[in-house]
Amino acid sequence: MRVSHKGALSGSEGRFIAGLAAIAIPLFVFGAIAQDVVEGEPFAFDKAALLGLRQPGNPSVPIGPRWLPEAARDVTSLGSMTVLGIVLFGVAGYLLLERRRAAASWILAAVGGGVLLENGLKLLFLRPRPEIVPAAVQVFSASFPSGHATMSAIAYLTLGVLLARTQETFGVRLYVMALAILLTFAVGVSRIYLGVHYPSDVLAGWCIGAAWAALCWAAAIWLQGRGRGEALRPH
Repeated sequence: MRVSHKGALSGSEGRFIAGLAAIAIPLFVFGAIAQDVVEGEPFAFDKAALLGLRQPGNPSVPIGPRWLPEAARDVTSLGSMTVLGIVLFGVAGYLLLERRRAAASWILAAVGGGVLLENGLKLLFLRPRPEIVPAAVQVFSASFPSGHATMSAIAYLTLGVLLARTQETFGVRLYVMALAILLTFAVGVSRIYLGVHYPSDVLAGWCIGAAWAALCWAAAIWLQGRGRGEALRPH
């Protein structure tokens, strides 16, 4: 590893280490949660969080004003495959019209691979949905990891990176990535509020989604460096 005369890492080495950490740390957290799920270890914060978001003595009613559950359902739809599919194909179509085929292919591969990963993990763990509180929306799949949390992390972080790379000012790049993170966070919290996921499901979904998005970003940078694509290259 190259070190400058002042002992500091070069820019490329620093980015490599940051990228490695962005993949390794979320995977470690996901693995720790998954191990406890397999062993059947209960998470005390799961039950406490679900009950804390319901009215005392009446767990069928979420806390907050009457309009909040409906707002939560609106927010949670931002992580649904229907909404994400519309956004994904809309962006891919725009990139194709801009003749940025590599970028469009990269987004489709990143999100498509994420769908396979998320569904595979659900089939592997087969964790039942929470029964501590009544669910405020209808659900059909297994609970771990949260599909909405996973896919919103993959889709919004991937799109955020792509858009941020086209901006010249740090402030705009920071705003774009902050917005992507906020959307991902809001979708995950809405799943807990609606009672369809344990907090550990959502945390695991965020972790595996962020790790996958970081891995796809690293792969695109690697291919770009070898002259095989311009997926993340700004105009």
